[in-house]
Amino acid sequence: MTTVLIVDDQPMQRFGFRMLLESQDDMTVAGEAGNGSEAVRMTAELTPDVVLMDIRMPGLDGIEATRRIVASGDRTRVLILTTFDLDEYAYAGLRAGASGFLIKDALPEELLSGIRAVASGDAVVAPSLTRRLLTAYADHLPSSGTSPTDPAADPRLSTLTHREREILTVIGQGWTNTEIASRLHLAESTVKTHVGRILAKTGTRDRVQAVILAYDTKLVTPS
Repeated sequence: MTTVLIVDDQPMQRFGFRMLLESQDDMTVAGEAGNGSEAVRMTAELTPDVVLMDIRMPGLDGIEATRRIVASGDRTRVLILTTFDLDEYAYAGLRAGASGFLIKDALPEELLSGIRAVASGDAVVAPSLTRRLLTAYADHLPSSGTSPTDPAADPRLSTLTHREREILTVIGQGWTNTEIASRLHLAESTVKTHVGRILAKTGTRDRVQAVILAYDTKLVTPS
């Protein structure tokens, strides 16, 4: 059973999400929050599998709430809901540690699939789309942290083998596992093993965060 915390400042919006989620046999609503501060507090208390996070809310917004939830180190994953597709809010949400984003007018089955994917550890946004977001907004919004100019000096990469660093670089370029296997002449199962090790060694939560790491450490630069 996947537990979901609904975060939105509009009561009718929360009601609609609750009705949809409770119609599913494999989901249950852990609670509702009307702003970011409530979301952070309730996540700590309830430890839901997924937080369905609105962005624009009074007081603490969804971006900062996401950042605090992710920083707490809990297993909870955040799925951002945004009004527009490729915009600065989606970018900021991913940088804050969200595992994906969906447009608010997504079809019900898309929202349900997104929640299930995030709960299982997948990311609800293609790495190639993340790359386009980073390229579009990297020069306009502050970085999530300072990074050394030389990737070799970054401690997050220090435990990676040469092959793992190579694969992280092409993940940052938006390559899929199939493309990596084909272009680097590896079995796809081997690629999956490398990706899993990269995520574990670098502490990245999913493939999208690995793309962001590749940018932060200058393995990949905006095109």
